[in-house]
Amino acid sequence: MSETSLAITKFSDLANPTRFLALAARILPWMAGFTALCFIMGLYLSFTTEGDYQQGETVRIMYIHVPTAWLAMMGYTIMSLSAIGTLVWRHPLADVSAKAAAPLGAAFTLIALVTGSLWGKPMWGTWWVWDARLTSVFILFLMYLGLIALNRAIDDPSKAARVSAVLILVGFVNIPIIKFSVDWWNTLHQSASVLRLGGPAIDPEFLRPLLVMAVAFTALFFTLHIMAMRNEIWRRRVAAQRRMAARLANREG
Repeated sequence: MSETSLAITKFSDLANPTRFLALAARILPWMAGFTALCFIMGLYLSFTTEGDYQQGETVRIMYIHVPTAWLAMMGYTIMSLSAIGTLVWRHPLADVSAKAAAPLGAAFTLIALVTGSLWGKPMWGTWWVWDARLTSVFILFLMYLGLIALNRAIDDPSKAARVSAVLILVGFVNIPIIKFSVDWWNTLHQSASVLRLGGPAIDPEFLRPLLVMAVAFTALFFTLHIMAMRNEIWRRRVAAQRRMAARLANREG
């Protein structure tokens, strides 16, 4: 068997929820430990660096705001990839992944909005303005809430998965709008200063804790995502057993 075929086989094995649960049980303790270690390092660096000469101590909000803003978009990107898996390959865990990522994406988007307001008040003199980036991120938050509500409103899991997948892919157009809004329109937000062709424009003193906190928040997201997927699999199994018990009861009755 070729290496490519072997890799595909191993990936297909993860489509089995039982094997996924076994893998999750093995890696979650390590992921949780890695996440805690990254947060310890990140928080230490965040509070031991000097304040910015213009922003003062409020610059430390950046170490929470920027990673959560990244994860707000990454969470929806994961949902979009899962939606493709649902519609194209009908992967058994694709819908589980999308459904588990929605509350996490909504939570990180809300944190990004709140910390952005806390950071914006002393810097811009206002809590909120309807500029392109803020408005598109707020729309992203509403999209998360709408998808969560949709999944709960449709009783048929298969139908809910298909409808949600289509809407997720349609809504993905908002992600590049968020990313490039500072380039396309005149906004209060500065242009990209970390991921840019010319290299990071942030002083290394601020860049180091920012990157460590970004790794910490990313590790937290994936840890919580796997935990949420595990819980969703268990929930579906319990629901299936209850439906089966109800059918047997109706037959006996």
